[in-house]
Amino acid sequence: MNFTGILIGLSTFLIIGLFHPLVIKGEYYFGTRCWLAFFLLGLLFAVLSLYTENICLSIIFGVVSFSSFWAILEVFEQRKRVEKGWFPKNPRRTEDYK
Repeated sequence: MNFTGILIGLSTFLIIGLFHPLVIKGEYYFGTRCWLAFFLLGLLFAVLSLYTENICLSIIFGVVSFSSFWAILEVFEQRKRVEKGWFPKNPRRTEDYK
């Protein structure tokens, strides 16, 4: 039996599940400025994916990379969701909510 597909599928599921709260918390504490952290994380994991010889690990690194890039868009969408009242605003930070 080959468990590679199941391993990659489960890893992808968990990675995407991890990024959902990261986007919410990142926007709450840092505003849209946290996009840069997601960008740098995406670049790091893209490079790791390119230079990793293990195919499963390379694929998982690629999934983390593109999940990070997708999170950049989601940070700006999260700001809109906060403005609509769907998520709480951080009372200590008002610069993004003008």
